[in-house]
Amino acid sequence: MRFPNGWVGGAALIAGPVLLLAGTLLRSPFHFFFPDQLRAVAEHPGLVKAAYTAFLAGNVVMWAAVAHLAQRIGARSPRWAAWGGVLVTVGLFARTFHAGIDQAAFSATRHLGVEGATELVARGYGDLHLFSFLSFTIMFGWFVLAIGTYRGGVLGKVRAVALATTGLLPLGVLKGAEALSVVGTVGLCVALVPLGVQVLREQPRPRRRDVVIAVPVAMGLGALAVLSTMG
Repeated sequence: MRFPNGWVGGAALIAGPVLLLAGTLLRSPFHFFFPDQLRAVAEHPGLVKAAYTAFLAGNVVMWAAVAHLAQRIGARSPRWAAWGGVLVTVGLFARTFHAGIDQAAFSATRHLGVEGATELVARGYGDLHLFSFLSFTIMFGWFVLAIGTYRGGVLGKVRAVALATTGLLPLGVLKGAEALSVVGTVGLCVALVPLGVQVLREQPRPRRRDVVIAVPVAMGLGALAVLSTMG
């Protein structure tokens, strides 16, 4: 059996783009650069944290969507599948790293105030780290993957172009949303959500035993999630 399987891959193809779009739209009312983002989290903490959390969740879920896409591309274009899958996945790791810095900056805003947090972030904004050298993957990987989906017969020309628009999403720490952010996340939804629906429809109906097992497993994972916050 391939990993991720059709159920995981299909669900990720739907949930990942939708969460990224939701996060983008939620942060769109606020100005783009980090001083404005820190001011926004101080003035509208619930909304801004929901926006960043939705975007982070979508970014994490996308790994399974990308892995499933690479599997489908690989049937006809294995090289495009490998390069596109690797580059986009590394880009997803980079955005997750940036999200950790975002969270630290929001915490600093709560403890130091907007001016103190802005000064702290400004001092270290240009510091080099591993993903400084890999930030090109955040944008470039989507172009490679989009070409792969077209050459591999996974997406038609229009939806492959829509997928490529994901590479237009701004990158970096504490970035808000602008017009290109909306274009990129809408394009991602246009490209992948219909494919996710198709993939789920292709799956065999789950057996009653699988459903019965899934309920306690889900409850157990929920309990572990709560316990994880206490460590």
